Amino acid sequence: MIGPVFDAAALQAYLRTRIPLAAAMQLEVLAADAEAVRIGVPLAPNTNQHGTAFGGSVATLAMLTAWSLLHVRLQAAGIPNQLVIQRGCVEYERPIAGAFSARSSLRAAADWPPFVNGLRRRGKARIAVRVALEYEGATAARFDGEFVALGAGTSPRRST
Repeated sequence: MIGPVFDAAALQAYLRTRIPLAAAMQLEVLAADAEAVRIGVPLAPNTNQHGTAFGGSVATLAMLTAWSLLHVRLQAAGIPNQLVIQRGCVEYERPIAGAFSARSSLRAAADWPPFVNGLRRRGKARIAVRVALEYEGATAARFDGEFVALGAGTSPRRST
């Protein structure tokens, strides 16, 4: 099911304006549709002392790419929300010594309808997203994350 193609330039502007780290990373939205979001970054602003990609930049790109997929899908569905990450895990498979990109997808496409229904009915829902980070045409890292969407007006802060 390939859905509508979303406005990659608008998503890029949103991320760079609302998340200063995205601007500092020189993030570029390469593609966005209902199935996946693909975002790339150059190495220079994301490098470590070894001249390879900084692990924090890799993790951040993964999280932003996963979040972006859910953001554009919820926006297209017309569901006001506050979307936050609950947990994430990155597995680094090989060094990244140049520009790299991330491609997000739902862990299971069948999870989307219950996620949307839960958000509409209960004002809160959780869903898993996977991201493959690529460098020179091969997977360099993988990210698995769980995100929580809260209905509009619900605070993502925990109460004590």
